[in-house]
Amino acid sequence: MGNRLVQYFRGEQNAPGERKLVQKLDFFILTFCCLMYFVNYLDRTNLNNAYVSGMREELGFRGNQLNQINTVFTVGYTIGQVPCNILLYYIKPRIFFPSCMIAWGLLTMVTAAAQKPQHIMAIRFFQALFESSTFVGTHYILGSWYTSKELGKRSGIFTASGLAGTMIGGFIQAGIHSSMDGLQGLSGWRWLFIIDGIITLPVALYGFLLFPDTPRNTRAPYLSADEKALAIYRVPEVSERTPISWRFLKHCFGTWYWYMFVILWILAGETESFSTNALLQLYLKSHPTNKYTVSQVNNYPTGVPAVGIVSTLFWATLTDFMGGRRYLVGYWIGITGVITSALILAYPQSTSIHFGMYYWAGSVYACQATFFAWANDVLRYEEDSLRAVVIASMNMGSNAINAWWSIVFYGANFAPYFTRGMYAMIAVSIAMAIWTGLLVWMQVRTEKRRQVDEGITQFAAKEHDLGDADRVHGVEPGREKV
Repeated sequence: MGNRLVQYFRGEQNAPGERKLVQKLDFFILTFCCLMYFVNYLDRTNLNNAYVSGMREELGFRGNQLNQINTVFTVGYTIGQVPCNILLYYIKPRIFFPSCMIAWGLLTMVTAAAQKPQHIMAIRFFQALFESSTFVGTHYILGSWYTSKELGKRSGIFTASGLAGTMIGGFIQAGIHSSMDGLQGLSGWRWLFIIDGIITLPVALYGFLLFPDTPRNTRAPYLSADEKALAIYRVPEVSERTPISWRFLKHCFGTWYWYMFVILWILAGETESFSTNALLQLYLKSHPTNKYTVSQVNNYPTGVPAVGIVSTLFWATLTDFMGGRRYLVGYWIGITGVITSALILAYPQSTSIHFGMYYWAGSVYACQATFFAWANDVLRYEEDSLRAVVIASMNMGSNAINAWWSIVFYGANFAPYFTRGMYAMIAVSIAMAIWTGLLVWMQVRTEKRRQVDEGITQFAAKEHDLGDADRVHGVEPGREKV
């Protein structure tokens, strides 16, 4: 076991030069993608931080307007999923990712000029269109470069960077509120949007200059010709067809991959609802007895993404080490969702129970890395365009449900207890565990069929070779020499 652990963390690359290649990929791909996702989450989650830091009062928010803005963002994010991943098929990622970053960074800065909630709604819709490229696009890129034994850990590191953005965003808002509120006549929450937008621009420039695109079209100056050839060799060779055609669509919807993985991520996305809807922040803001300062409302919930980071890295590493058993996270989610919701329902007046359960629920974030790595694993032997569309459709389906799910079950007017949402969480958590089992069954069935097909192909090739050898020696194929 000790030797296996050492080998795993050192890497399992065997081909000459493979270890050096993976180190280069880790540096250039992961640094850019993680920085991109980090600032993506800074720009995305700062709305909740701003809301509890004076924006609600200054812009006159009423009722569920915060949830409506989040819904508008979700609609834009949903619309952009599949088109963005298809565009990656035609536009080099080195151009596409940074261009989207510049667009959403500028829109983030424009948010500082908003004078009413409707202004923010319009800005967030277009911001979401450009931000939709980041998450699913990166998972497509990771699946293009890394083997199944390497993928989970890298997906975990990438996902953790977004959670770090969520966590640090609270500290940034608290710091800005205490040091910059009123500077140049601007509220602290307005400075938050300006600073977050500025941070985005140098990361985009880094991507323009050094991102390596995909193995088959990379021109990265730091990769030698041998390393480029090795990068192509490391991933299975698959057939290709354009993703914009009726033939492709028929093929896509004729497979089980699309349906099973999209529903998997729809369920998983709703099990993240406690964290993605900032319920702990809203709980603190609307606490029936305790009054919390702006700094406390921003800082205390940072424990949720902190738990998410630890859980994500733990499960991503463990499932890699265990040979890609990503399904284990589905069962963990089921247990977590049922217990945390049940305890909050059972002890509505206990502040400590609420804190503990919301923190524990942050561990559900682990499904982001492991489930998209799972999809990449299963689709590794399918064409890239199908893999790109399935991965994008997963997030698209989840966000399509989120567009109304958060209002129905986790509206700000339901704070501080969100009783309706607790029952919904129990239901989707049980469904998550059941669906995970069904997907495992489909995966095993498909892998067995592929092994049989490969065996038949190899046998036919062997028979063909033997027949050719017999003809060379003047013997009729299929007859023995006498």
